[in-house]
Amino acid sequence: MSIMNCRFYEDKFPEPETVVMVQVKQITELGGYVKLLEYDNIDGMMLLSELSRRRIRSINKLIRLGQELPAVVLRVDKEKGYIDLSKRRVTMEDAEACQLRYNKSKKIHSIMRHVAEKTHTPIEDLYKHIGWPLDKKYGHSIDAFKLSITNTEVWNEVTFPNEAVKLELQSYIFERLAPQPTQIRADIEVTCFSYEGIDAIKEALRTAEALSTDEIKVRVKLVSSPLYVITTTCLNPDAGVSIIQAGIDAITTSIRRVGGDCHVKMAPKAVTESDDAELQALMESRERENQQVSGDEDDSESDQGVIVE
Repeated sequence: MSIMNCRFYEDKFPEPETVVMVQVKQITELGGYVKLLEYDNIDGMMLLSELSRRRIRSINKLIRLGQELPAVVLRVDKEKGYIDLSKRRVTMEDAEACQLRYNKSKKIHSIMRHVAEKTHTPIEDLYKHIGWPLDKKYGHSIDAFKLSITNTEVWNEVTFPNEAVKLELQSYIFERLAPQPTQIRADIEVTCFSYEGIDAIKEALRTAEALSTDEIKVRVKLVSSPLYVITTTCLNPDAGVSIIQAGIDAITTSIRRVGGDCHVKMAPKAVTESDDAELQALMESRERENQQVSGDEDDSESDQGVIVE
């Protein structure tokens, strides 16, 4: 057996009534032959009668080669290493829980394989010394790995095979699992036609930026009057949304004191690179439109002067 092969969990075989993730490797008139992805690809069988609660007219409409799906373990023959499974007995809740656990375990296995390759350590040794003890303590070792980024006491629960494994594992966990900053954005329209005009808008927008903290910086930019965007980048999306919303409330209160108004065009939310690209395209489009408009140069400069950096 390759030093890179190992089951995900300490038990060599799943217990009856456990829901496991399988992959279909062969389809016959009797049913489907599968491999158990979480148990080092050991063989299993799903009889035709266990594929669906309804009358089966075509097995190929129920399963296909290469398909990954959750299945309930019915019987386990540990001596022969053979397992009977059922697809039809899996509930929606069972399937969701199985998929969630499988996704976590795949991530752990990827980390273990990396460390095993880098340190030339059998992957099963890593599971025995690190993964499975953390599973017992924290429910799932992925949760322990994430916690270890801010709390090194997690490692008190394990015994590393050697120092090279410890250093490689800890550095790779930080690389793979450290939380990434999230950009939060809101779009608003701010207008004021009173005597204070642009100065009042500038002052209102600054009230949002004044809410910045050391951890969360709030920025306001002009797209094209009267449209502005409020943005921040932070590790905690909920905190980012809260501070952007507070900024909108501050702008609204400030501008309404002088007869202006603030309308939310897009509520605070986490945005993707695609959202940023759309915004950039909009800003460039508005800039080209402004350049094509003829008129008094001083008026044009006044319009651009409401940008808050």
